[in-house]
Amino acid sequence: MAESVELPGRLAILPFRNKVLLPGAFIRIRCTSHSRFPFLFVLFWCSVKLVEQELWQREEKGLIGILPVRDAAEMTSMDSVLSQGVGSESGERSSKVQISTSDNHKVDGKSHPEVIHWHKRGVAARALHLSRGVEKPSGRVTYIVVLEGLCRFNVEELSTRGPYCTAKISSLEMTKAEMEQVEQDPDFVTLSRQFKATAMELISLLEQKQKTGGRIKVLLETLPLHKLADIFVASFEMSLEEQLSMLDSVDPKVRLSKATELVDRHLQSIRVAEKITQKVEGQLSKSQKEFLLRQQMRAIKEELGDNDDDEDDLAALERKMQSAGMPSNIWKHAQRELRRLKKMQPQQPGYNSSRVYLELLADLPWQKASEEQELDLKAAKDRLDCDHYGLAKVKQRIIEYLAVRKLKPDARGPVLCFVGPPGVGKTSLASSIAAALGRKFVRISLGGVKDEADIRGHRRTYIGSMPGRLIDGLKRVGVCNPVMLLDEIDKTGSDVRGDPASALLEVLDPEQNKSFNDHYLNVPYDLSKVIFVATANRVQPIPPPLLDRMEVIELPGYTAEEKLRIAMQHLIPRVLDQHGLNSEYLQIPEAMVKLVIQRYTREAGVRNLERNWAALARAAAVRVAEQDQAVSVSKDVHKLASPLLDNRLAEGAEMEMEVLPMGVNNNEISTAFKISSRLVVDEAMLEKILGPPRFDDREAADRVATPGVSVGLVWTNFGGEVQFVEATAMIGNGELHLTGQLGDVIKESAKIALTWVRARAADLKLAPAEEKNVLQGRDIHIHFPAGAVPKDGPSAGVTLVTALVSLFSQKCVRADTAMTGEMTLRGLVLPVGGIKDKILAAHRHGIKRVILPERNLKDLVEVPASVLSNLEILLAKRMEDVLEQAFDGVSPWRQLSKL
Repeated sequence: MAESVELPGRLAILPFRNKVLLPGAFIRIRCTSHSRFPFLFVLFWCSVKLVEQELWQREEKGLIGILPVRDAAEMTSMDSVLSQGVGSESGERSSKVQISTSDNHKVDGKSHPEVIHWHKRGVAARALHLSRGVEKPSGRVTYIVVLEGLCRFNVEELSTRGPYCTAKISSLEMTKAEMEQVEQDPDFVTLSRQFKATAMELISLLEQKQKTGGRIKVLLETLPLHKLADIFVASFEMSLEEQLSMLDSVDPKVRLSKATELVDRHLQSIRVAEKITQKVEGQLSKSQKEFLLRQQMRAIKEELGDNDDDEDDLAALERKMQSAGMPSNIWKHAQRELRRLKKMQPQQPGYNSSRVYLELLADLPWQKASEEQELDLKAAKDRLDCDHYGLAKVKQRIIEYLAVRKLKPDARGPVLCFVGPPGVGKTSLASSIAAALGRKFVRISLGGVKDEADIRGHRRTYIGSMPGRLIDGLKRVGVCNPVMLLDEIDKTGSDVRGDPASALLEVLDPEQNKSFNDHYLNVPYDLSKVIFVATANRVQPIPPPLLDRMEVIELPGYTAEEKLRIAMQHLIPRVLDQHGLNSEYLQIPEAMVKLVIQRYTREAGVRNLERNWAALARAAAVRVAEQDQAVSVSKDVHKLASPLLDNRLAEGAEMEMEVLPMGVNNNEISTAFKISSRLVVDEAMLEKILGPPRFDDREAADRVATPGVSVGLVWTNFGGEVQFVEATAMIGNGELHLTGQLGDVIKESAKIALTWVRARAADLKLAPAEEKNVLQGRDIHIHFPAGAVPKDGPSAGVTLVTALVSLFSQKCVRADTAMTGEMTLRGLVLPVGGIKDKILAAHRHGIKRVILPERNLKDLVEVPASVLSNLEILLAKRMEDVLEQAFDGVSPWRQLSKL
């Protein structure tokens, strides 16, 4: 502990804002070269300069003066307290010095003089530790100083000139003789005993509670009491008024009296707290103790100014709930939950789940809706034509839907369900509807959903419960009337966790969805303002009750002509833009587009077609990126006189220049470079990048060149396809073998076909008259190629009969003919579905003749006229009609057949 020191006549002054350093106390401060508070900029700048020059740069660290300062706002509430000062002890009054800095600093765009109020008395201090740091990249310098207070002084004159403030001071410390005289005063002796007794009692109490106090006892026995009073009081939490009062207490008797009062008050507060703690300790549970500690910690942080939250979280949540626009019954439910949450402690298990639930209620768009634009049907039609090529029937239905919405905005229209193979534009059509209505768009993917809770949400009693996808989607989109796309609605499943398709019945029913009940939300939510649009690849997996609530709009595959227009108008420009190219870098002739469509893609949609263009664009991007743009130096370049150029050349730097004629403009130069780098796609480039052609128009002719093979048309999830059926005979016992991963329905069709052929063998001249059994001594094996692909359905009946007749008669089926249709045991040809997709598939594969059931004539209306003009459609009512059209020449069995 420092002894009495001799003070110089003038000290450098370090200002302390709202803080007092008492003699014998230690404090750690941090000085930074830049402050976030503009009105104290000069004050902090002076502090940094003082520490830097007086403490950091000097080898022998001298003394500095610590002087409390306050801003003008604080002076209003403290003037009455500070005016009392030490007048009662020596007739002196605490005074303050007001200084207006010479520099004006702008705050909020206005200039204000900085007014700083300096206290009249301070404490001389010395540095015990000093460190310096530089913050990167701002370059701000920070000093950390540990100071020890030594003795009080009085400011006689304060100077603000120079880099920091200095003051002419006079010491307020008593001499040794004066102090000995005071110590003999009976009043001082009485105060000393009283202070020592109170301090020892406090130390004993703290030693029992915190196991500390041994060092303080040593100080109490060794140090003079008038010095110990400052040290003791400095360790307490005091207000600024009390700290300044202790600083102004020059008389040791007054200082001891105030210190005794503060120590006694601190002792009494500890006793009261201990008494209260003992009284309720047996009643407090562990959670209640934690809550009490957290409340105390919050109060301490607020007192210290460390609480960064400007407002209470629950109060903010309540205001958010009030502005959410909930219906009255739901608002009452939310208030009840909020009151329950306020009574809970944050560490209780249900606190977080209740809070998350209330935040969901506050975030849901109960009343907030998108402002719909005035519907312009012409603009909507133009938008659909711009985004999609073809699909005239689908576009017309969408325009009709929008027209009804225009005439009656609150109309409950049907739920549109777009059904078609992948890549035909189902999702983008839903997005176009949202754009035409001016509403927000949200997509809910239902592919692979097997849990009913994904639709209705989990009950809040479960751990990790959350709302269903519909409520979560509305929360994300932020409005109560979006266009919601239920994507892949045909791919929902069901298991022990429930059936999502059944849960969707309430969602898609206009009479029920106005009070949709999510299990997690547990209050009704109005979904009647939401426009639902669904997509599916096929209708069969959708349950009939759910299908009944939707209007199915089929989107078949595109024809080759439509794919050509789509590629030229949409796909190629989009792919080039995605790869940073344009038509001046990569040119794709129309002939090459047709070639890719015919030989590299055979799909209903255009996704594989877009992938092929992406492959070509990547190859072009590599060439453009690697192209050397360097231009050789012309021989006519004159030498340039430039010191910078000479230095660069002297250092071995390379420079390339070219002299351009004055008549050439920048556009011509740019065009010349672009033309030189243009890449034109041809057949050689297609084979190099995409590989050899995957499909050939001669495939059907090659495969039906032998008897026993016929060409059928089938429907898959990806649209229509051509399916070859192969049959062969071998020595055996008349058994039928079927391969190709077939389903039960197609196996039964094969048995029916074989039975019909055996029954008509003589009439069809498939066996001599004396041989009644065509299977005698041989087995029949029927195979559907592409064995890795599952196959099922009734539409292969006529194809199976044709293959068997071809096998037994040893006649080849026409290579340009494909067929589809279901056959009965009596030979009638029944209608089948997917006619449009099947005809488009035949057209893609180069088939010229298609045999259809006669009752499917009505379905030809949906087939594009451009496709029908290139095909010969043959209608069949009985199986004999199919056989007559499937083989070349006149069929002799037509007249001989007996029904």
